[in-house]
Amino acid sequence: MTFIKKEHQEQAVAALLEIAAIPSVLDETDTVPGQPFGRGCLEALTTTLALCETLGLRTFQDPEGYYGYAEIGEGSELFGILCHLDVVPAVGQDGWLTEPFTPEIKNGAIIARGTQDDKGPTIAALFAVKALMDAGVTFNQRVRFIFGTDEENLWRCINRYNEKEEMITAGFAPDSKFPLIFAEKGLLQVYLTGPGSDTVQLSAGGAMNVVPDHAEYQGILAEKTAQELTRLGYSFEQKEDQLTVLGKSVHSKEAPKGTNAIVRLAKALAAVDTSTAIKLVGDVIGEDATGTSFVGKFSDDVSGMMTMNVATLEITEAQSKIGLDLRYPVTLEKDVLVAALTKTAAEYGFTYTEHDYLAPLYVPLDSPLIQTLLATYRELTGDMTEPFVNGGATFARAMNNCVAFGAMFSDTPDYVHQANEQWALSSLYKVMEIYSETVYRMCCEPQVEK
Repeated sequence: MTFIKKEHQEQAVAALLEIAAIPSVLDETDTVPGQPFGRGCLEALTTTLALCETLGLRTFQDPEGYYGYAEIGEGSELFGILCHLDVVPAVGQDGWLTEPFTPEIKNGAIIARGTQDDKGPTIAALFAVKALMDAGVTFNQRVRFIFGTDEENLWRCINRYNEKEEMITAGFAPDSKFPLIFAEKGLLQVYLTGPGSDTVQLSAGGAMNVVPDHAEYQGILAEKTAQELTRLGYSFEQKEDQLTVLGKSVHSKEAPKGTNAIVRLAKALAAVDTSTAIKLVGDVIGEDATGTSFVGKFSDDVSGMMTMNVATLEITEAQSKIGLDLRYPVTLEKDVLVAALTKTAAEYGFTYTEHDYLAPLYVPLDSPLIQTLLATYRELTGDMTEPFVNGGATFARAMNNCVAFGAMFSDTPDYVHQANEQWALSSLYKVMEIYSETVYRMCCEPQVEK
């Protein structure tokens, strides 16, 4: 049985074109009471909730503007679909062939920021439920869409929801890949602060969740450092006394697959300078992106090895500051890792400060939730790929008995956070079918064939 009709497809496309046109990017300079993340994020929330009302769902908007939700059905159990309406910036991102917030349909795909992450999947799930409503099914529990507006930053939206609202019984986040993610590694971002340097000053790196692909140094040690870079076989560019070491950028969750330019610069500088931070990053941590050389080996059978990314490095005469992004195994206790970090940092005169933390997610494969989601996906696609573990973070880890379930297929071109972000209409329609059948099996009374 398919619940999705042509009218649902057309309505979903129209809705996505409207929502994707809203520049819902965090703007800390545009915050007022009721608008904590800027007018774009608030507009995306209010517009989506207004859409939900027209579809026949009950809605609620947090008076402080952090989140909203829309639901259908009755009962004590609450099935959650966790979505986010904020997006990453497109300003300064080269390669866009269209305006990022002027959605266009070209070659069978909708092109705009947010089409893959996470406005497109949100709309797919919403109209999947609308199709069930139009089919007259009976919901045996409540289905609640929870809309966050700060997922791309500090998760203040979902944290506020958890402080004030009812917890879900089960659910999924349409914010990753099929078939599903049953475990997400713990995320710990920290700063180590220690002695400065009279001989080396630099500032390198950017976002904590990105392996830096370039790191610059300018100073009297440039020539000797260039010679060491050459000896090591590292790629770099030189202009007089300025060096730019080149690496390969990847998401921190896949740090071992990248090439860390900060580490390579520090490794070369360590051969000609004795500054503590340089030695710590270059010689102790080095190019081991698992953290083993720094704090020891952390691994488990469920989620594998920890990853560690040296994301930032700032050295002044007064102090040095190292920014680390760690994705640690799901069965590892955070306190054990923090103790190891604190102890090792102290040995080199550095102090530990936590920047951000997200607890790991782990839902056993034999749980009813995973068994139902996986069976539905396999029956509708024929894809027997096993569920997997991810080092990334989705809202699923903010709730109990919740996993990331789609919405990208294994062969979907990855445009998340990239220029020309787009999603094929054929994929959108297929995902709507998968989500409608999933919610039907999880939350509805079986229909009697007439």
